[in-house]
Amino acid sequence: MPPVAARSSIGGSGVLIAALSLAALTVALLQTAVVPVLGVIAHQLGVSSVAVSWAVTANLLAAAAATPLIGRLADLYSKKRVLVAVLLVVAVGSLLAATTSSLGWLIVARVLQGVSFALYPICVAILRDELPEERVVGALAVLSGTLGFGGGTGLVVTGLLMAGSASYHRVFWLSLGFTLLVLVVVARCVPARTGSCSGTVDWLGALGLAVGLTAVLLAITQGNAWGWAAPATVGCAALGVAVLAAWWSWERGRTHPLVSTRMLRSRAMLLTNLATIFVGMGLYFGFLGLTQFVQTPRATAGYGFSSTVLHASVVFLLPGALTGFVTATASGRFIDRFGARPVLVTGAVSGIVGFTALALWHSAPWQVIVAGLATNAYISLAYGALPALVVGEAGPGETGVATGVNAIARTVGSSMAAAVVAVLLGHSRSGGPPAETAFVVIFAAGAVTAALATVLIALTGRVPRADSPDATVDSRAMNHEWG
Repeated sequence: MPPVAARSSIGGSGVLIAALSLAALTVALLQTAVVPVLGVIAHQLGVSSVAVSWAVTANLLAAAAATPLIGRLADLYSKKRVLVAVLLVVAVGSLLAATTSSLGWLIVARVLQGVSFALYPICVAILRDELPEERVVGALAVLSGTLGFGGGTGLVVTGLLMAGSASYHRVFWLSLGFTLLVLVVVARCVPARTGSCSGTVDWLGALGLAVGLTAVLLAITQGNAWGWAAPATVGCAALGVAVLAAWWSWERGRTHPLVSTRMLRSRAMLLTNLATIFVGMGLYFGFLGLTQFVQTPRATAGYGFSSTVLHASVVFLLPGALTGFVTATASGRFIDRFGARPVLVTGAVSGIVGFTALALWHSAPWQVIVAGLATNAYISLAYGALPALVVGEAGPGETGVATGVNAIARTVGSSMAAAVVAVLLGHSRSGGPPAETAFVVIFAAGAVTAALATVLIALTGRVPRADSPDATVDSRAMNHEWG
């Protein structure tokens, strides 16, 4: 790490945090903004809903394949250059998606946009390098909290853009404009440093991890369409597990592995990544479940509020997004004062309350809105606290790849939740809307995953490594924590 004297000043660090938070917001917008317009894309391109689902699947597969490798490159080389390169690839993908009317090229565009998931771990690594030690934990909370509430913001913005019979291209023109804005801000506000980490890139390990994660995610995301017991689904899952097992064995014998298996085996890192999977599931249980519930026609189903995409965004999603923004902004101070673990557990309790309320009381709009405030606070607090735990366990030269693996854990969780939602809502009554109990199960699952995340995080208590150059930072994050 650079010496303290070389790091950003207090004023400069505020600008840096704001700039990197914009980059993190790019990830969230690209991840969720396309979800509400999948039906519109299918209609305007004249393809089936199963075919258009690849616009989401391809994005997740590209993220799983590219994020750990890009995180390692950022650890070894200039983080700013890698960050700018990723943003350029995302901009090209956004331009292609905004101009094409071919499903095939749209899927290619979404693959290019998938590398945006690597923006978050690079931003975390830059903050750890550039900020004074006393500001690192709070800055990470703001950055990650922005990632949490940004998902809801993407849904709201999409609703505003798609009023009437607008073309889906609007969403991608917006993503292009926002990405170009972030490029300018990053170029002006992020300092350039050469990599301080030694070693090489384990290209074979990167390929093995990419193949293994892609096969597993493919089974999860396409299992509902292919059939969960279909040979393709079972084959992809088996292939993924086998490749990941071989990858693990390979990495253990490397002097400079892509991902340190020692780091992944540590109790705190393992439990934190497992908790991240459950938090990622909660994000999609909330966004997908709530969005589809309020859009269900009440006259036909006997529940829901017959909302349009615009009405759902402004009335039901915007209050939660604003709550997430406020919570994300304040989460840094909470974590700085109380520690990451109590803040995350408190957020998870808010999630348990919010999801339980949605499952039990959803007949009036105010009930859904109030419960949505609690679930959005949970996501923002959890996303704000998780990186403090990950960074505390990773060495300075492992920050990019460690947070990259954590981002993949979140992606796996989101994919699993999306698959569960697709299964539950796919069983309609005589071609009509699904039974109300399907949504009750979705919201109850959100409460269960929040509870599981609470238990796992409560079990991660540990004393930070004395040999870590950031032990003082980690200690500040743990001083008031449990266990």
